[in-house]
Amino acid sequence: MDIERLKNPLPETPAFVYDEGRIIHTLDLLDRVRETCGLRILYSVKAFPFAGALRLILPRVDGFSVSSLFETRLASEIVETSSHPLHRNGSLHITTPGLRANEIEEIAERCDFVSFNSLEQFERLGPRVVERARIGLRINPRLSFLADNRYDPCRPHSKLGVPAEELARALHRNSSLKNRITGLHFHTSFESRSFAPLKATLARIESMLGGLMDRLEWINLGGGYLFENGDDLDELSELVATLKRRRDIAVYFEPGKAIVGRAGYLVASVIDRFERDGKTIAVLDTSVNHLPEVFEYQKVPMLAEHRPDGTFECLLVGSTCLAGDVFGDYRFCKPLNIGDRLVFPDVGAYSLIKANRFNGYDLPAFFASDRHGRIKTMKHFGYDDYRKQWMASGPELAADRSHD
Repeated sequence: MDIERLKNPLPETPAFVYDEGRIIHTLDLLDRVRETCGLRILYSVKAFPFAGALRLILPRVDGFSVSSLFETRLASEIVETSSHPLHRNGSLHITTPGLRANEIEEIAERCDFVSFNSLEQFERLGPRVVERARIGLRINPRLSFLADNRYDPCRPHSKLGVPAEELARALHRNSSLKNRITGLHFHTSFESRSFAPLKATLARIESMLGGLMDRLEWINLGGGYLFENGDDLDELSELVATLKRRRDIAVYFEPGKAIVGRAGYLVASVIDRFERDGKTIAVLDTSVNHLPEVFEYQKVPMLAEHRPDGTFECLLVGSTCLAGDVFGDYRFCKPLNIGDRLVFPDVGAYSLIKANRFNGYDLPAFFASDRHGRIKTMKHFGYDDYRKQWMASGPELAADRSHD
């Protein structure tokens, strides 16, 4: 996307812009894999659940993967109201440690696939799902590829999935268990640019659970893999084709960030500039609370205007009173001035879904850039949204209103 063309037509900042053309391009790459090896693609809703993006994505995937009742309801609504006839029955897959007993009936009604996160969850809630959805298990192969435990689903004492060896023991004790499991789900990687971890994970699972896999109807390979072009996906295509030659099984893959990550931009404006201890500081009208992983994981986000050899260095900070509301040091070809607009690219995933209104500063407005580069206004927030969030909704509501 042309960054300058992106900044100028926006009526306001902070603004979040998602590039529809980029999303479609990525889905087209995945579509070639679907055609080559029969892989089924699910979009992972948790990455960016905005309805406009879901409607754009749905005709180009085989369904959605969700992680909660609310995500289930939203995805179900998008599927049910889709005008694309081929995808009115797009499948919904759910797995989460957070399944609630009082929600399982609705989840079973709306979801086509339910992968239980533990054997305890499976035994307690599975009977209420039987004959309403296909039952699977999320398994944990205990095979780590990440040094940082914050990202690692296979970390020690992980809450995510049934340990593969535990499932193997359970199957040995109770051979009828395999008759109640139609599929397996796993997710072991994070932002991997190679599918080698997926290949190793599959080999481990097949070696430990081969007898069960002989009876499965489907397997979900999870997500956590990034790619830039069709060549990056050749390894995935070959892996899936090989798996399907060995087993008569439906294979699902659920990318999230890979589809929307590079399609999202946060545009901000400089609202103040001053010197502190010999360093120029520019205050933006956004904050790390709009990109929470900057603070959570101490990331320095990419900036489109950054020039490594630029003469002018500046520390970019957010507008809240949090001392750590800092984006980082960047270099520019000319000094920043109040009113200048700056763009943080590659923030389409796990940004706005985690964003908050700390200090009462509003969320960014949503815009979409269509395939011709035209900017469309999608959603605005305002004081009414902030007020509604913090006003009582029970008996005290009348008291709140009496003071208005």
